[in-house]
Amino acid sequence: MFANGFKGKNVLVGLTGGIAIYKVCELIRKFKNSGANVKVILSKGAEKFVTPLLFASLSGQKAYTEEDFFKPTGEILHIELANFPDVVVIAPATASFIAKLASGQADELLLSTLLATKAPVYIFPAMNTNMWEHPATQRNIEILKTWGYRIYEPASGILACDTTGKGRLPEVEEIFETLQAHFVKKTLLNHKVLITGGPTKEYIDEVRCITNDSSGKMAFLLAKEAYYRGAEVYLIWGGKDLPGVFPRINEFLGIPYPKVFPVSTTKEMLEVAKRIFPKCRLAIFAAAPCDFRPKTAFKGKLKKQEVLTLDLELTEDIAKTLSSQKKPDQITIGFALENPENLEKYALTKKQEKNFDLIVANPISTLSAEISDFIVFTPKDKLYFNQVSKDYLAKVLFDLVGV
Repeated sequence: MFANGFKGKNVLVGLTGGIAIYKVCELIRKFKNSGANVKVILSKGAEKFVTPLLFASLSGQKAYTEEDFFKPTGEILHIELANFPDVVVIAPATASFIAKLASGQADELLLSTLLATKAPVYIFPAMNTNMWEHPATQRNIEILKTWGYRIYEPASGILACDTTGKGRLPEVEEIFETLQAHFVKKTLLNHKVLITGGPTKEYIDEVRCITNDSSGKMAFLLAKEAYYRGAEVYLIWGGKDLPGVFPRINEFLGIPYPKVFPVSTTKEMLEVAKRIFPKCRLAIFAAAPCDFRPKTAFKGKLKKQEVLTLDLELTEDIAKTLSSQKKPDQITIGFALENPENLEKYALTKKQEKNFDLIVANPISTLSAEISDFIVFTPKDKLYFNQVSKDYLAKVLFDLVGV
Protein backbone atom coordinates (compact mmCIF):
# COMPACT_ATOMS: atom_id res chain seq x y z
CA MET A 1 0.00 0.00 0.00
CA PHE A 2 1.15 3.53 -0.83
CA ALA A 3 4.09 2.23 -2.93
CA ASN A 4 6.40 4.39 -5.00
CA GLY A 5 5.31 4.01 -8.62
CA PHE A 6 8.87 3.77 -10.00
CA LYS A 7 10.28 1.37 -7.43
CA GLY A 8 11.47 -1.79 -9.12
CA LYS A 9 10.28 -0.68 -12.56
CA ASN A 10 12.49 -1.11 -15.62
CA VAL A 11 12.92 2.06 -17.67
CA LEU A 12 14.69 2.05 -21.03
CA VAL A 13 15.92 5.48 -22.15
CA GLY A 14 16.72 6.06 -25.82
CA LEU A 15 18.90 9.07 -26.68
CA THR A 16 19.04 10.65 -30.13
CA GLY A 17 21.35 13.32 -31.51
CA GLY A 18 19.87 16.61 -30.30
CA ILE A 19 21.43 19.40 -28.25
CA ALA A 20 18.77 18.89 -25.55
CA ILE A 21 20.43 15.60 -24.68
CA TYR A 22 22.09 17.31 -21.70
CA LYS A 23 18.71 17.55 -19.95
CA VAL A 24 18.36 13.77 -19.91
CA CYS A 25 21.22 13.44 -17.43
CA GLU A 26 19.04 14.85 -14.66
CA LEU A 27 16.06 12.79 -15.84
CA ILE A 28 18.01 9.54 -15.47
CA ARG A 29 19.18 10.63 -12.03
CA LYS A 30 15.56 11.21 -10.98
CA PHE A 31 14.51 7.78 -12.29
CA LYS A 32 17.32 6.14 -10.32
CA ASN A 33 16.59 8.08 -7.13
CA SER A 34 12.96 6.94 -7.38
CA GLY A 35 13.99 3.27 -7.38
CA ALA A 36 13.81 2.47 -11.09
CA ASN A 37 16.22 0.20 -12.96
CA VAL A 38 17.50 2.22 -15.91
CA LYS A 39 19.20 1.16 -19.13
CA VAL A 40 20.30 3.57 -21.85
CA ILE A 41 20.73 3.17 -25.62
CA LEU A 42 22.52 5.84 -27.63
CA SER A 43 21.55 6.32 -31.26
CA LYS A 44 24.23 6.97 -33.88
CA GLY A 45 23.48 10.68 -33.63
CA ALA A 46 23.60 10.70 -29.84
CA GLU A 47 27.14 9.28 -29.91
CA LYS A 48 28.25 12.44 -31.72
CA PHE A 49 27.16 14.55 -28.73
CA VAL A 50 28.06 12.43 -25.70
CA THR A 51 29.98 9.34 -24.67
CA PRO A 52 28.34 6.22 -23.20
CA LEU A 53 30.52 6.54 -20.08
CA LEU A 54 28.44 9.50 -18.86
CA PHE A 55 25.17 7.59 -19.02
CA ALA A 56 26.64 4.37 -17.69
CA SER A 57 27.74 6.34 -14.64
CA LEU A 58 24.30 7.89 -14.20
CA SER A 59 22.30 4.70 -14.73
CA GLY A 60 24.66 2.34 -12.93
CA GLN A 61 24.48 -0.03 -15.91
CA LYS A 62 26.16 -0.40 -19.26
CA ALA A 63 25.05 2.21 -21.82
CA TYR A 64 24.59 0.59 -25.24
CA THR A 65 25.89 1.92 -28.56
CA GLU A 66 26.14 0.83 -32.20
CA GLU A 67 29.35 -0.99 -31.41
CA ASP A 68 27.40 -3.34 -29.10
CA PHE A 69 24.82 -4.05 -31.82
CA PHE A 70 27.33 -5.95 -33.94
CA LYS A 71 29.49 -7.64 -31.31
CA PRO A 72 29.75 -11.42 -31.84
CA THR A 73 28.64 -12.36 -28.31
CA GLY A 74 25.96 -14.86 -29.28
CA GLU A 75 23.20 -12.76 -27.73
CA ILE A 76 20.46 -11.05 -29.73
CA LEU A 77 20.92 -7.71 -28.04
CA HIS A 78 18.02 -5.75 -29.47
CA ILE A 79 15.59 -8.51 -28.43
CA GLU A 80 17.00 -8.65 -24.91
CA LEU A 81 16.73 -4.89 -24.60
CA ALA A 82 13.22 -4.93 -26.09
CA ASN A 83 12.09 -7.39 -23.40
CA PHE A 84 13.67 -5.42 -20.54
CA PRO A 85 11.47 -2.33 -20.00
CA ASP A 86 8.15 -1.63 -18.37
CA VAL A 87 8.28 1.64 -20.28
CA VAL A 88 10.49 3.23 -22.95
CA VAL A 89 11.41 6.94 -23.05
CA ILE A 90 12.89 8.55 -26.17
CA ALA A 91 14.32 11.97 -25.30
CA PRO A 92 15.23 14.05 -27.12
CA ALA A 93 13.70 12.68 -30.33
CA THR A 94 15.03 14.40 -33.45
CA ALA A 95 13.13 14.87 -36.70
CA SER A 96 15.52 12.47 -38.41
CA PHE A 97 15.01 9.72 -35.84
CA ILE A 98 11.23 10.17 -35.91
CA ALA A 99 11.29 9.86 -39.71
CA LYS A 100 13.32 6.65 -39.54
CA LEU A 101 11.00 5.14 -36.94
CA ALA A 102 7.89 6.11 -38.92
CA SER A 103 9.28 4.37 -42.00
CA GLY A 104 10.04 1.19 -40.04
CA GLN A 105 13.82 1.35 -40.34
CA ALA A 106 15.85 -0.94 -38.12
CA ASP A 107 19.45 -0.29 -39.15
CA GLU A 108 20.67 0.68 -35.68
CA LEU A 109 20.28 -0.69 -32.17
CA LEU A 110 17.75 1.81 -30.84
CA LEU A 111 15.45 1.51 -33.88
CA SER A 112 15.61 -2.28 -33.85
CA THR A 113 14.80 -2.33 -30.14
CA LEU A 114 11.76 -0.09 -30.66
CA LEU A 115 10.44 -2.32 -33.44
CA ALA A 116 10.84 -5.37 -31.21
CA THR A 117 9.46 -4.07 -27.91
CA LYS A 118 5.88 -4.45 -26.68
CA ALA A 119 6.38 -1.93 -23.88
CA PRO A 120 4.66 1.48 -24.04
CA VAL A 121 6.87 4.07 -25.71
CA TYR A 122 6.86 7.79 -24.83
CA ILE A 123 8.52 10.06 -27.39
CA PHE A 124 9.61 13.62 -26.53
CA PRO A 125 10.51 15.47 -29.76
CA ALA A 126 12.94 18.41 -29.73
CA MET A 127 13.93 20.38 -32.84
CA ASN A 128 13.76 23.71 -34.66
CA THR A 129 10.23 25.13 -35.01
CA ASN A 130 10.26 24.93 -38.82
CA MET A 131 11.37 21.31 -38.65
CA TRP A 132 8.59 20.53 -36.17
CA GLU A 133 5.97 22.22 -38.33
CA HIS A 134 7.18 20.67 -41.60
CA PRO A 135 4.47 18.48 -43.21
CA ALA A 136 6.82 15.50 -43.29
CA THR A 137 7.42 15.67 -39.52
CA GLN A 138 3.72 16.13 -38.80
CA ARG A 139 2.87 13.18 -41.06
CA ASN A 140 5.46 11.02 -39.28
CA ILE A 141 4.09 12.05 -35.89
CA GLU A 142 0.56 11.04 -36.94
CA ILE A 143 1.83 7.69 -38.23
CA LEU A 144 3.53 6.96 -34.92
CA LYS A 145 0.40 7.93 -32.98
CA THR A 146 -1.68 5.46 -34.99
CA TRP A 147 0.81 2.76 -34.02
CA GLY A 148 0.34 3.53 -30.33
CA TYR A 149 3.42 5.64 -29.66
CA ARG A 150 2.75 8.34 -27.07
CA ILE A 151 4.00 11.60 -28.53
CA TYR A 152 4.47 14.47 -26.08
CA GLU A 153 4.50 17.67 -28.10
CA PRO A 154 7.45 20.00 -27.53
CA ALA A 155 7.31 23.19 -25.50
CA SER A 156 7.65 26.74 -26.81
CA GLY A 157 10.53 29.06 -25.98
CA ILE A 158 14.05 30.01 -27.01
CA LEU A 159 15.68 27.25 -29.05
CA ALA A 160 19.34 26.29 -29.50
CA CYS A 161 19.36 28.14 -32.83
CA ASP A 162 18.49 31.41 -31.02
CA THR A 163 15.00 31.52 -32.47
CA THR A 164 11.79 31.43 -30.46
CA GLY A 165 9.00 28.98 -31.12
CA LYS A 166 7.70 25.47 -30.54
CA GLY A 167 10.37 22.79 -30.42
CA ARG A 168 11.94 22.78 -26.95
CA LEU A 169 12.28 19.58 -25.00
CA PRO A 170 9.97 19.94 -21.97
CA GLU A 171 11.63 20.53 -18.62
CA VAL A 172 12.92 17.46 -16.81
CA GLU A 173 10.29 17.69 -14.07
CA GLU A 174 7.49 17.62 -16.63
CA ILE A 175 8.94 14.56 -18.39
CA PHE A 176 9.48 12.83 -15.05
CA GLU A 177 5.93 13.58 -13.91
CA THR A 178 4.55 12.23 -17.19
CA LEU A 179 6.29 8.91 -16.62
CA GLN A 180 5.31 8.92 -12.97
CA ALA A 181 1.67 9.27 -13.99
CA HIS A 182 2.08 6.26 -16.29
CA PHE A 183 2.58 3.96 -13.30
CA VAL A 184 -0.35 5.30 -11.26
CA LYS A 185 -3.38 3.00 -11.32
CA LYS A 186 -6.35 4.78 -12.89
CA THR A 187 -8.70 4.23 -9.94
CA LEU A 188 -10.65 7.47 -10.49
CA LEU A 189 -11.63 7.08 -14.14
CA ASN A 190 -15.06 8.59 -14.83
CA HIS A 191 -15.08 10.32 -11.43
CA LYS A 192 -15.28 14.09 -10.93
CA VAL A 193 -13.21 15.54 -8.08
CA LEU A 194 -13.53 19.03 -6.59
CA ILE A 195 -10.55 20.47 -4.69
CA THR A 196 -10.26 23.89 -3.10
CA GLY A 197 -6.75 25.22 -2.60
CA GLY A 198 -4.60 28.20 -1.76
CA PRO A 199 -5.38 31.18 0.47
CA THR A 200 -8.20 33.63 -0.14
CA LYS A 201 -7.86 37.40 0.24
CA GLU A 202 -10.20 39.91 1.85
CA TYR A 203 -9.47 43.51 0.90
CA ILE A 204 -9.04 46.35 3.37
CA ASP A 205 -8.76 48.85 0.52
CA GLU A 206 -8.02 48.43 -3.19
CA VAL A 207 -4.38 47.56 -2.48
CA ARG A 208 -4.09 45.89 0.94
CA CYS A 209 -5.72 42.68 2.06
CA ILE A 210 -6.05 40.11 4.84
CA THR A 211 -4.87 36.67 3.80
CA ASN A 212 -3.40 33.38 5.08
CA ASP A 213 0.17 32.11 4.93
CA SER A 214 -0.62 29.09 2.78
CA SER A 215 1.27 27.97 -0.34
CA GLY A 216 -1.58 25.76 -1.51
CA LYS A 217 0.91 22.99 -2.25
CA MET A 218 -1.16 20.30 -0.53
CA ALA A 219 -4.18 21.11 -2.71
CA PHE A 220 -2.05 21.12 -5.85
CA LEU A 221 -0.57 17.71 -5.02
CA LEU A 222 -4.06 16.34 -4.37
CA ALA A 223 -5.22 17.69 -7.73
CA LYS A 224 -2.21 16.17 -9.46
CA GLU A 225 -2.75 12.76 -7.85
CA ALA A 226 -6.44 12.77 -8.76
CA TYR A 227 -5.52 13.66 -12.35
CA TYR A 228 -2.94 10.87 -12.50
CA ARG A 229 -5.60 8.44 -11.31
CA GLY A 230 -7.85 9.45 -14.19
CA ALA A 231 -10.28 11.84 -12.52
CA GLU A 232 -11.87 14.90 -14.04
CA VAL A 233 -10.37 17.49 -11.70
CA TYR A 234 -11.84 20.88 -10.74
CA LEU A 235 -9.32 22.93 -8.77
CA ILE A 236 -10.66 26.17 -7.27
CA TRP A 237 -7.48 28.14 -6.68
CA GLY A 238 -7.09 31.10 -4.37
CA GLY A 239 -3.32 31.49 -4.65
CA LYS A 240 -1.18 33.21 -7.26
CA ASP A 241 0.73 30.84 -9.54
CA LEU A 242 0.33 27.09 -9.17
CA PRO A 243 3.37 25.53 -7.42
CA GLY A 244 3.95 23.14 -10.33
CA VAL A 245 2.64 21.99 -13.70
CA PHE A 246 0.15 19.37 -14.76
CA PRO A 247 1.83 17.31 -17.50
CA ARG A 248 -0.22 16.85 -20.67
CA ILE A 249 -0.94 13.16 -20.12
CA ASN A 250 -4.54 13.80 -21.17
CA GLU A 251 -3.34 13.82 -24.79
CA PHE A 252 -2.70 10.09 -24.87
CA LEU A 253 -4.45 8.66 -21.79
CA GLY A 254 -7.91 9.96 -22.70
CA ILE A 255 -8.55 11.78 -19.42
CA PRO A 256 -9.55 15.45 -19.05
CA TYR A 257 -6.90 18.07 -18.34
CA PRO A 258 -7.51 19.66 -14.90
CA LYS A 259 -9.76 22.71 -14.89
CA VAL A 260 -8.41 25.52 -12.69
CA PHE A 261 -10.74 28.27 -11.46
CA PRO A 262 -8.80 31.28 -10.10
CA VAL A 263 -10.63 33.15 -7.32
CA SER A 264 -9.71 35.91 -4.90
CA THR A 265 -12.15 36.12 -1.97
CA THR A 266 -13.80 33.47 0.17
CA LYS A 267 -17.20 34.38 -1.26
CA GLU A 268 -15.90 33.88 -4.81
CA MET A 269 -14.50 30.48 -3.86
CA LEU A 270 -17.86 29.47 -2.38
CA GLU A 271 -19.83 30.60 -5.43
CA VAL A 272 -17.66 28.56 -7.80
CA ALA A 273 -17.73 25.54 -5.46
CA LYS A 274 -21.54 25.67 -5.25
CA ARG A 275 -21.75 25.28 -9.04
CA ILE A 276 -19.31 22.38 -9.22
CA PHE A 277 -19.99 20.44 -6.00
CA PRO A 278 -23.30 18.80 -7.03
CA LYS A 279 -21.71 16.93 -9.97
CA CYS A 280 -18.63 15.65 -8.08
CA ARG A 281 -18.30 12.30 -6.38
CA LEU A 282 -15.45 13.52 -4.19
CA ALA A 283 -14.77 16.97 -2.72
CA ILE A 284 -11.60 17.90 -0.83
CA PHE A 285 -11.55 21.19 1.09
CA ALA A 286 -7.83 21.94 1.27
CA ALA A 287 -7.94 25.72 0.85
CA ALA A 288 -7.03 28.22 3.56
CA PRO A 289 -9.91 30.70 3.28
CA CYS A 290 -9.92 33.83 5.42
CA ASP A 291 -12.27 33.56 8.37
CA PHE A 292 -12.80 37.34 8.60
CA ARG A 293 -13.17 40.31 6.26
CA PRO A 294 -13.66 44.02 6.75
CA LYS A 295 -17.34 44.91 6.85
CA THR A 296 -16.59 47.76 4.48
CA ALA A 297 -13.56 48.00 2.19
CA PHE A 298 -12.08 51.47 1.75
CA LYS A 299 -12.03 53.04 -1.69
CA GLY A 300 -8.65 53.67 -3.26
CA LYS A 301 -5.51 53.40 -1.12
CA LEU A 302 -5.54 54.29 2.56
CA LYS A 303 -2.94 56.79 3.66
CA LYS A 304 -0.51 55.70 6.35
CA GLN A 305 -1.69 56.59 9.85
CA GLU A 306 -0.77 55.75 13.43
CA VAL A 307 -3.95 53.87 14.28
CA LEU A 308 -6.34 52.00 12.02
CA THR A 309 -9.36 50.21 13.45
CA LEU A 310 -11.03 47.57 11.30
CA ASP A 311 -14.56 46.34 11.85
CA LEU A 312 -14.50 42.67 10.84
CA GLU A 313 -17.21 40.12 10.08
CA LEU A 314 -17.15 36.37 9.53
CA THR A 315 -16.75 35.12 5.98
CA GLU A 316 -18.77 32.31 4.44
CA ASP A 317 -18.02 28.77 5.66
CA ILE A 318 -17.50 26.92 2.38
CA ALA A 319 -17.41 23.33 3.67
CA LYS A 320 -20.29 23.79 6.11
CA THR A 321 -22.47 25.43 3.45
CA LEU A 322 -21.88 22.63 0.96
CA SER A 323 -22.32 19.87 3.55
CA SER A 324 -26.03 20.73 3.66
CA GLN A 325 -26.19 19.83 -0.06
CA LYS A 326 -24.22 16.60 0.28
CA LYS A 327 -25.72 13.53 -1.39
CA PRO A 328 -25.47 10.03 0.13
CA ASP A 329 -22.95 8.88 -2.49
CA GLN A 330 -20.66 11.92 -2.15
CA ILE A 331 -17.43 11.79 -0.15
CA THR A 332 -15.90 14.84 1.48
CA ILE A 333 -12.46 15.37 3.02
CA GLY A 334 -11.40 18.29 5.18
CA PHE A 335 -8.26 19.63 6.85
CA ALA A 336 -7.79 20.93 10.38
CA LEU A 337 -4.81 23.13 11.23
CA GLU A 338 -4.26 23.73 14.94
CA ASN A 339 -1.76 23.88 17.79
CA PRO A 340 -0.52 20.35 18.67
CA GLU A 341 -2.12 20.30 22.15
CA ASN A 342 -5.62 20.94 20.77
CA LEU A 343 -5.24 19.28 17.39
CA GLU A 344 -7.15 16.03 17.79
CA LYS A 345 -10.10 17.54 19.65
CA TYR A 346 -10.40 20.39 17.15
CA ALA A 347 -10.22 18.02 14.18
CA LEU A 348 -12.92 15.71 15.50
CA THR A 349 -15.22 18.63 16.26
CA LYS A 350 -14.69 20.05 12.78
CA LYS A 351 -15.27 16.63 11.19
CA GLN A 352 -18.65 16.34 12.87
CA GLU A 353 -19.76 19.95 12.30
CA LYS A 354 -18.95 19.87 8.60
CA ASN A 355 -20.00 16.28 7.94
CA PHE A 356 -16.61 15.21 6.57
CA ASP A 357 -16.04 11.53 5.82
CA LEU A 358 -12.31 11.98 6.45
CA ILE A 359 -10.36 14.79 8.04
CA VAL A 360 -6.63 15.42 8.13
CA ALA A 361 -5.32 16.96 11.33
CA ASN A 362 -2.05 18.79 10.88
CA PRO A 363 -0.10 21.02 13.27
CA ILE A 364 0.60 24.67 12.45
CA SER A 365 4.21 23.70 11.70
CA THR A 366 2.90 22.07 8.51
CA LEU A 367 2.67 25.49 6.84
CA SER A 368 5.38 25.74 4.17
CA ALA A 369 6.99 22.51 5.43
CA GLU A 370 7.96 19.77 2.97
CA ILE A 371 7.63 17.02 5.59
CA SER A 372 5.30 16.95 8.59
CA ASP A 373 3.23 14.84 10.98
CA PHE A 374 -0.40 14.14 10.13
CA ILE A 375 -3.34 12.39 11.74
CA VAL A 376 -6.09 11.09 9.46
CA PHE A 377 -9.49 10.38 10.99
CA THR A 378 -11.57 8.00 8.87
CA PRO A 379 -15.12 6.88 9.73
CA LYS A 380 -13.61 4.05 11.82
CA ASP A 381 -9.92 4.67 12.44
CA LYS A 382 -7.34 7.18 13.60
CA LEU A 383 -4.14 6.87 11.55
CA TYR A 384 -0.84 8.51 12.52
CA PHE A 385 1.74 9.50 9.91
CA ASN A 386 5.07 10.76 11.19
CA GLN A 387 7.34 12.93 9.06
CA VAL A 388 5.86 12.17 5.65
CA SER A 389 5.70 14.37 2.57
CA LYS A 390 2.56 16.06 1.32
CA ASP A 391 2.95 14.12 -1.91
CA TYR A 392 2.83 10.88 0.06
CA LEU A 393 -0.19 12.08 2.04
CA ALA A 394 -2.07 12.78 -1.21
CA LYS A 395 -1.57 9.17 -2.28
CA VAL A 396 -2.66 7.94 1.16
CA LEU A 397 -5.92 9.89 1.08
CA PHE A 398 -7.02 8.61 -2.32
CA ASP A 399 -6.13 5.05 -1.33
CA LEU A 400 -8.19 5.43 1.87
CA VAL A 401 -11.17 6.80 -0.03
CA GLY A 402 -11.06 3.81 -2.36
CA VAL A 403 -13.39 5.17 -5.07
